[in-house]
Amino acid sequence: MLGCEAMVKCLENEGVKHIFGYPGAVICPFFDSLLDSDIETVLVRTEQNAAHAASGYARINGGVGVCVATSGPGALNLLTGIATAFADSIPLVCITGQVESEQIGSDVFQEADVTGAAESFVKYSYYVTDAREIPRIMKEAFYIAGSGRRGPVLIDIPVDVQNTEIGDIEYPEKVQLRTYKPTISGHAVQIKKVAGVFSKAKRPLIYAGGGVHLAGAVSHLRDFAEKNGIPVVSTMMGLSVMPSDSPLFFGMVGNNGVPWANKAVAESDLIMMIGARAADRAVSQPEIMADGKTLIHIDADTAEIGKNAVPTIPLVGDAKKILKQMAGEDIKVPDTSEWLRTLEGYRESMGRKREKNKDYVDAAEFLELLTSCMKEKSIITVDVGQNQIWACNHAKVKEGTRFLTSGGMGTMGYSLPAAIGARKASSGRQIVSICGDGAFHMCMCELSTMMQTKAPVKVVVLNNTRLGMVREYQHYHYHDRLSAVELSGGPDIGKLAEAYGIRYLKLENMDGARGAVDEFLAGNDAAIMECILDPEALV
Repeated sequence: MLGCEAMVKCLENEGVKHIFGYPGAVICPFFDSLLDSDIETVLVRTEQNAAHAASGYARINGGVGVCVATSGPGALNLLTGIATAFADSIPLVCITGQVESEQIGSDVFQEADVTGAAESFVKYSYYVTDAREIPRIMKEAFYIAGSGRRGPVLIDIPVDVQNTEIGDIEYPEKVQLRTYKPTISGHAVQIKKVAGVFSKAKRPLIYAGGGVHLAGAVSHLRDFAEKNGIPVVSTMMGLSVMPSDSPLFFGMVGNNGVPWANKAVAESDLIMMIGARAADRAVSQPEIMADGKTLIHIDADTAEIGKNAVPTIPLVGDAKKILKQMAGEDIKVPDTSEWLRTLEGYRESMGRKREKNKDYVDAAEFLELLTSCMKEKSIITVDVGQNQIWACNHAKVKEGTRFLTSGGMGTMGYSLPAAIGARKASSGRQIVSICGDGAFHMCMCELSTMMQTKAPVKVVVLNNTRLGMVREYQHYHYHDRLSAVELSGGPDIGKLAEAYGIRYLKLENMDGARGAVDEFLAGNDAAIMECILDPEALV
């Protein structure tokens, strides 16, 4: 057996069904070996999107996504996608080909130190020098990526190592890592303390982050909240932990969130923060999380606890495991009906009245309509910019729906490749990709991947002919001195859709929007809906 064949056998042992990548000469031995496997290769149109697609796959599949690129520019293009996954704690195994071992350091064609370049945004990296180590490295990589605080692991493997004969392999049954032993269960004493503080809380609040999804703890969080009548707010990455119409869900926190969610954080006397970091977009003043209140912080990563807000009760471990432990405790939460009525009053009184230009599509109203017409258990992938904030605050997330976006890194061009990856993990679920025209320009090459893989993704392009979020920032901070934000020069999205053979609809204002949305969502095919927005619209 060759090293490249061993790589494929290891992936098969890990249960990998799909990989996302782009070939090149020094990774061709691996791609050749894939031809003898049942693993499906999804060919993206640029390497960055291989990582984004693998991210969408992992977030829906619940496992580890796999992406592959060649050396030099291939691997370097992949880095943005790896950094995006690292910022949002998405488990990936990223495989890159490398030039021949004996040529390392001589600046040969397409040589680049990818492990060095990626050092600050991978959970761990391997440079493979001995093909006999491939089984151990693969086993460790999947374990590290998918345990503790999830994240990307990089494997850089020279072409000569891939072509080395190593004989039969024995895939390890377990991992032996002396220095990496993530905590799974919460400390029993700390769990008892949690039960004690909840019994005294009058205004408790659950603050849910993306770690709830990553741990597969959504149902456990809901059970705890509903059993005890505790309101829930979420970070951007935590959206869809609760359906939008739940009487216990009060929206997204942060500078781009809703004011009543932030009010709930400020006025609560106990916050249970699960799988969140209290990062700047969610909490501009982290000290308010612990000022005059009890803060319980549950996170898989010890380094995150106390980094931004000092907790009263720190709990390191897997969110699902800890919530199961808490379910076994006799937790008695005082009646919260008055607290819930207060928050409902804030929601009713603090809703902002928006000015709408009837000559254009109103993005907030449109997204509310679109998502209310979508099926339960659907998947919404959202890009970065004004479209993201409109979607976060106005999308109607139904029961079982997942909301995917790039939160920590804020990477434009994420939504379409993520939707393609999510489709591979969830055949049969309705998938809508939402992006602005700026983000669409960054990922529209993946329309080709979408059609090649027959992915029935519905793509919404909110077109205001601007880099809307940057324009809005320049409006407020530079007194409308607008620089490099106008997107002219096309393309004509209708003609582009025709070129790809994609069904196309155009909405110029809200007249007839319901019928257009029904037509857009109908059928098990790919479609693009272009919505014309006021270029000066603000979130």
